[in-house]
Amino acid sequence: MSKTKTKIQNEALAAVDPLHKAGVGISMGVGKTLLGLKHMNKHYQINKSGKYLVVAPKLSIFTEWVSQAEEHGYAHLVPLIKFTTYLSLGKESMEYDIVYLDECHSLKSSHDFWLTHFPGKVLGLTGSPPRYEYSEKGKMVAKHCPIVYKYIMDEAVGDSILNDYKIIVHKIELGKVKNINMSKNGRTWFTSEFESYNYWNDRLDNAFSAKDIQIMRVLRMKALQGFKSKEQYARKLMMTYDEKTILFANTQEQADRLCSHSYHSQNPASEANLEDFKKGIIKRLSCVLQLNEGVNIPNLRVGIIMHAYGNERKASQRIGRLMRLNPKDTAMIHILCYQDTVDEQWVKQALQDFDQTKVKWV
Repeated sequence: MSKTKTKIQNEALAAVDPLHKAGVGISMGVGKTLLGLKHMNKHYQINKSGKYLVVAPKLSIFTEWVSQAEEHGYAHLVPLIKFTTYLSLGKESMEYDIVYLDECHSLKSSHDFWLTHFPGKVLGLTGSPPRYEYSEKGKMVAKHCPIVYKYIMDEAVGDSILNDYKIIVHKIELGKVKNINMSKNGRTWFTSEFESYNYWNDRLDNAFSAKDIQIMRVLRMKALQGFKSKEQYARKLMMTYDEKTILFANTQEQADRLCSHSYHSQNPASEANLEDFKKGIIKRLSCVLQLNEGVNIPNLRVGIIMHAYGNERKASQRIGRLMRLNPKDTAMIHILCYQDTVDEQWVKQALQDFDQTKVKWV
């Protein structure tokens, strides 16, 4: 039988309730903030003077906790909550009954001292638990909020909590026309995407120190992000749809180039564009990073992702924007990928947790 959001939340609560430190990995759309509030309220029934610390990576998440509390009858908890970011966690006192680690995959080793000495309960909440146990984040989650309950995106699709999806990965050849203007030491010349990519590969192969390797990887990624052949492909692809289509660009400048209406911090018309997009007044919108938490765009069926970064969390966040349709609908997600480059590895890593029968490479 299909599970409901309430049943999933109750199962997760039953799993974490007897534990001093625990975490849950719950798909978007199921209500992990509400789960945290239910856990908090259960403790409140025992101790009316309890104090709670909610930690999150960005301020917009705090607003979601408050609005969820007011919407679901937990407004009495808000005065008992202190909000802080992961960056400021080490400055907080330890005089709290429970600490809630929202997006607990954001934990770093720098948080270890505070959490090790914190005497109260710890509950971690995440939509994407660290994939690798030996990574910094994996070790921190395993130590301070080990995942004891998981409910992934494809389970939510199967239970009709989220709509279905199809992912098409478009393999694009690197351009061989010398149309990239380069300059160094007063000399200028033209190179191609293909030659530029091979240049940064050679620099990476010849790097020795860990710092140089890291720098070369970043510079190679920046070069790939700046190539224009993906832009040309994305522009054509975007124009094939009459439905609402969102495009996730690499930079603000690229977002402005690819679409007449963009959403990013440097565009004063961003909020107006978003409202028009929600209402269907405009059908195409470009943005850079994921939109603010809690932003719901009705009838958003098509998404184009310019770059996958090899990061499953960024991929999930972007794809998640298209998972708020009627459960009978299907979202169409396009990911652009440079053929025969490290970009293919990045896309495969980013999509590793998705149902591969719904992923098509063309």
